[in-house]
Amino acid sequence: MAKSQIGCLVPLKSTLDVDTSLPKLPLTEGANSVGRETLSVTDKRISRNHLTLSVSRDGASANLSVDGTNPVVVKSGGRREKLSRGQSVLIKNGDVIELIPGHHFYKYLPAAGEKRACNGSGDETISKKIRRCGEAQSYNIELRSCENGNSEEAIRDFRVHEDKLPLTFRLLRVKGLPPWANTSSVSIGDVIQGDIQVAILSNYMVDMDWLLSACPTLSKVPNVLVIHGEGEGTVEQMKRSKPANWILHKPPLPISYGTHHSKAMLLVYPKGVRIIVHTANLIYVDWNNKTQGLWMQDFPWKDEKIANRGCGFESDLVDYLSALKWPELTANIPSLGNLKINPWFFKKFDYSDAQVRLIGSVPGYHTGANLKKWGHMKLRTVLQECTFDKEFKSSPLVYQFSSLGSLDEKWMTELATSMSSGVSEDKKPLGLGVPQIIWPTVEDVRCSLEGYAAGNAVPSPLKNVEKEFLKKYWARWKATHTGRCRAMPHIKTFARYSGQKLAWFLLTSSNLSKAAWGALQKNNSQLMIRSYELGVLFLPSQATRHHHGFSCTDNNHLGSSSSSYSPTKTELVTLAWQETSNSTSSPSEVIQLPVPYELPPRPYSKEDVPWSWDRKYSKKDVYGQVWPRSVQLYASQD
Repeated sequence: MAKSQIGCLVPLKSTLDVDTSLPKLPLTEGANSVGRETLSVTDKRISRNHLTLSVSRDGASANLSVDGTNPVVVKSGGRREKLSRGQSVLIKNGDVIELIPGHHFYKYLPAAGEKRACNGSGDETISKKIRRCGEAQSYNIELRSCENGNSEEAIRDFRVHEDKLPLTFRLLRVKGLPPWANTSSVSIGDVIQGDIQVAILSNYMVDMDWLLSACPTLSKVPNVLVIHGEGEGTVEQMKRSKPANWILHKPPLPISYGTHHSKAMLLVYPKGVRIIVHTANLIYVDWNNKTQGLWMQDFPWKDEKIANRGCGFESDLVDYLSALKWPELTANIPSLGNLKINPWFFKKFDYSDAQVRLIGSVPGYHTGANLKKWGHMKLRTVLQECTFDKEFKSSPLVYQFSSLGSLDEKWMTELATSMSSGVSEDKKPLGLGVPQIIWPTVEDVRCSLEGYAAGNAVPSPLKNVEKEFLKKYWARWKATHTGRCRAMPHIKTFARYSGQKLAWFLLTSSNLSKAAWGALQKNNSQLMIRSYELGVLFLPSQATRHHHGFSCTDNNHLGSSSSSYSPTKTELVTLAWQETSNSTSSPSEVIQLPVPYELPPRPYSKEDVPWSWDRKYSKKDVYGQVWPRSVQLYASQD
């Protein structure tokens, strides 16, 4: 059973006023580690495990012991006591902890009758905050279930063996959530690690100062290429902050209003390559405050005997990388010597064990063979080759994303046609699925972990959101089972489902827009795409899967020597899926995907208003703020 939150550390300014720009740190009964990994400040002077707070059962007091090399000052009443490593002291309600050097102040706040709110401002209790954030009773109940945890805490049982991780994806860790909500979740330091020789980081937004502080391993990598979509002003700041050996590259954008939006990492090791596809910009708030997803798999170098053998994943990857037109660089790989790092370099790895397909978008007017290579036509082509269980005939679709383009009903049908492709076991088409659009309401944003500031990452204008034909698609963001009701979604997912079973599932950088997915032109003979995007498509398997269990960073994994076979069939399900007596009787492996929102989605009520970021909202959020307001996204932002 997950421990209940019974207190928190409240961040303070140097004046000892509450610092509402930072989230509070929740505390549970027993030992709580406090340090650089748990606090939302980017200061290397804070030890990774700076101190431990052992909280009493009622939360009235906590024993503070210093674990790191740097000291702590405790202010209690009129006394001030400096503690060094190995020393401890008992603290109580209202005592102030100062981490030095750096002068970071926190106030210890226990629970008092009702559980304290550890993500808002001041000492307000959760029940008061909920009453202020949602007058509707149903919304109050929803927030309580997300905060307090209940029988729907399905993610706490989501534990996947390392060898099976490529079959699923993981959510990013969110600061301020109870421990159960971050089960099996990851941070940037969990994936960028080990003896990296070459790092290619693909993203839209890049905060160089934050990236280097959050992932110091990168500063030791001899060859780093950052492929980005930033504007000129930010690029100048990146140039000033980056290490001298780093190369910056912005891919060509031949069609106006396009962006480089893909979020991926390619990490080359002496043993192989790690491919990571995710949904977070390289900025603090994306990796700490929002609902995000990440997929990762390691691949070994090819054996010389199969050097020319390729597969669908390899073609997907090399075709996509070729479109980026990055400047070729040379890297010295141990035992291999100097190698040219270009898109074709990535043919040197064995992707035969790839557990996903890549669905990319690149800007251009695509015709002929290229028509089916990108965007929704690529997805259509891959799905057309798949056979799905008959229960997915005419089953619904779900679109979940964080930015809405200017859409029309004709294009919505075009996209749904691609996403409805595939046949059932009787070889008949599955039929057109009806989509639902999961989109946060104004109340969702106002009462989120970040308050209205979260709406800055849901950048859709009123003119796009309030189109009349969209009303029939709107569905609520409800994430009780993953504890992320208040962690606003920046993750982008598209799926076809029946109950808690998934025909397929796509984790991607693509929002719901023609720029990302492409729009057919010239009597469907041309696909126009404006932006670069990348996603991973999870599919059920009808054939035996071969798991190598290969790892670039774990010396206990020795590639094919630890291989294993799966049953002849796999099924994709959500965390809420439960096995029943009438479940499929044929041998199958059930793959759980941590879909963060509930299925089926709940349609909007008459009171629900979809979020638009260019409207004024005078009703104050959890931090007492109104919208619009300025939001700091970069560590060095003026």
